[in-house]
Amino acid sequence: MSLDTPLPAPTLRLAVVGAGPAGLALALLAARSLPRAQITLFDARPLERDVSADPRTLALSLGSVQLLQRLSAWNAGAAQAIAEVQVSQAPPTLNHPLFGPAGEPEVRISAAEQGVAQLGAVLSYGQLVAPLQAAWLAETARAPQRLLSRFGQPVAGLKPVEDGIEVDAGIAESYDLAVVAEGGVFAEQARKALTHDYQQNAWVGTVMLAPDSPAGVAYERFTRNGPLALLPLKALDDGRRRAALVWCMPQAEDEIAGLNDAQRLAVIQSLLPARIGRLQGISALKCFPLGLNAERSLVEGRSVRIGNAAQTLHPVAGQGLNLGLRDAYALVDALKPCPSAAELDRALRGVEWQRAPDRWSMIAATDFLARSFAWRWPGLPAARGLGLAALQALPPVKRALARQMMFGRR
Repeated sequence: MSLDTPLPAPTLRLAVVGAGPAGLALALLAARSLPRAQITLFDARPLERDVSADPRTLALSLGSVQLLQRLSAWNAGAAQAIAEVQVSQAPPTLNHPLFGPAGEPEVRISAAEQGVAQLGAVLSYGQLVAPLQAAWLAETARAPQRLLSRFGQPVAGLKPVEDGIEVDAGIAESYDLAVVAEGGVFAEQARKALTHDYQQNAWVGTVMLAPDSPAGVAYERFTRNGPLALLPLKALDDGRRRAALVWCMPQAEDEIAGLNDAQRLAVIQSLLPARIGRLQGISALKCFPLGLNAERSLVEGRSVRIGNAAQTLHPVAGQGLNLGLRDAYALVDALKPCPSAAELDRALRGVEWQRAPDRWSMIAATDFLARSFAWRWPGLPAARGLGLAALQALPPVKRALARQMMFGRR
């Protein structure tokens, strides 16, 4: 079919608002799975702006990696595979020889024991978005009448209309369905139906690891003030190992801004288990306030919210983007047999029900953990330590948790 030949009328006119990882993945998946759909991707960012150098760190589950591989948008050379996850608790806590090599309560989940090549991967925002954007642009070049890009056009608002939704991006246009994937961070968001300010900060940056530190190990340490995580990054060209740091602190006790690099490194070192080895250096750190900000429903009429636009979570479980990618997959899968308006509404109701167990279990778990670090109840660290120890001692339960973290609740 030549480019001048009119295409059959589209069965679905879909607007995707936001060209971040979730929005691009959804648009690309829809382009390949819904051949009769006309898809328009909107983003306020100009197309000529280079996103590849954005250093923000993202942790992806195995299910997310597999989805990106299917989309031919996975840069394996830029990603560090996660071979093992170690979750432990810093003193004061229970100490017992049964609680692991250090005598402290801990959970270790490895790819080998789960029978997979990796549990997930860590890479930068730019290294994830750039291949997705390139793949989307290649699709639009092959089908310019059906797939449209509106970069540099922010969407000012959405308005329900009869049998559809109106998207205002300078010119109001009607679509059958709009998917909002433009999330942002907690501090900059309008408040949704469910919101809670944890009064915590997340300090993020990079630390240099000891030369003999194992590759591909992610650490999460529960401290008195909050979780501290080290996510493995691809080694530098000279072989030096490094990790992304996520360090959560209550705002009322946060004195990190007043510390120099050496002091910050010393405090972090004191909180980590000795097996990690001596940290070699630390980058400049950035600070982000933390909170829960979630919609009760993904679907509102003919608009659907996914990713951070639907739920912004505490980073304690590192599952925000993974939830968004699972939202995108479920939505596109539901739209495959969906040619009419009545069937579209029914499909959207099905997506809401299908995604609810995965979504609400993750919202509840992260919210509980985030709030628990503000509690100063006697015996709480001991109880949390016993929970970690019990999880490690019950392989079927640990296996179920690992599967949920890799693929979501099914």
